[in-house]
Amino acid sequence: MQAIKETKFKFPGQTGFYSGKVRDVYYFGDYMAMVATDRISAFDVILPKAIPDKGRVLNQIAAFNLAATKSIVPNWVVSTPDPNVTIGFKCEPFPVEMVVRGYLAGHAAREYKAGKRTLCGVPLPEGLKENDKLPSPIITPTTKAKVGHDEDISREEILKRGLVSEADYKQLESYTLKLYQRGCELAAERNLILVDTKYEFGKQNGTIYLIDEVHTPDSSRYFYADGYESRQQKGEPQKQLSKEFVRQWLIENGFQGKEGQRVPEMTDAIVASISARYKELYEQVRGESLQPVEYSKIESRIEQSILKSLNSLQSESLKK
Repeated sequence: MQAIKETKFKFPGQTGFYSGKVRDVYYFGDYMAMVATDRISAFDVILPKAIPDKGRVLNQIAAFNLAATKSIVPNWVVSTPDPNVTIGFKCEPFPVEMVVRGYLAGHAAREYKAGKRTLCGVPLPEGLKENDKLPSPIITPTTKAKVGHDEDISREEILKRGLVSEADYKQLESYTLKLYQRGCELAAERNLILVDTKYEFGKQNGTIYLIDEVHTPDSSRYFYADGYESRQQKGEPQKQLSKEFVRQWLIENGFQGKEGQRVPEMTDAIVASISARYKELYEQVRGESLQPVEYSKIESRIEQSILKSLNSLQSESLKK
């Protein structure tokens, strides 16, 4: 099984390059080209093997959801010229991620099980079970670490440390709750429940933009709506489409990204099963099959799509 683990293009007019956990980003002045590779991370650690088709699944789901939410908040996207590529504005990102939760799941459930009843300064009621719906959606921000682990942080601490101005933070909160509501509506149309997700925002010329990916399995957790209530009443695990199954596999094999821990062996069978789950989510969210691609030509295709988009942007700039 072939996958795109990294790209190392050199473009005319390129002003910078950044390799993130799962994306390679090429900068061109006020614009950037984001390549969604097949790298996968969990617990803020890049896992040793890439997952075939993961990058294009994430990029295409993100493109769909960014288009579906641009009436709520402007976003950074200029074009999506390739299944693995998004071209957009270069924004100055806010140093926090806006995590919104509608259900007690994942990290929140683990904290609750450990006895905590406050998460990021937000009180949680007694008597909840894992995967229960919360009385109302809550925002539990995290710091956005360039290296190492993101950390939970409260609204009060964000303002106290001056990470975001109060006016901007109020706007981020408003956008976050409206985006989550829209995400829940989109999920329901596909017989899914959007359990929790995160949004990243940035600024350009004083305007706040929604940046990065939106409502993908890397940034979100989905449950199947059918059977949700029955499974909750019986105390059974929820059937879900998210990256949580990767985290659970790692936890079961003694890895949570802590010092001294080693990533368990990623066999071909494990890689294939993860790839299959990403395809499943794509087909569930988009309502269409993921078409096969020729991997031997994919890097050339990505490079040419970026060059063509840059030439188009340059031509438009000259016309102005």
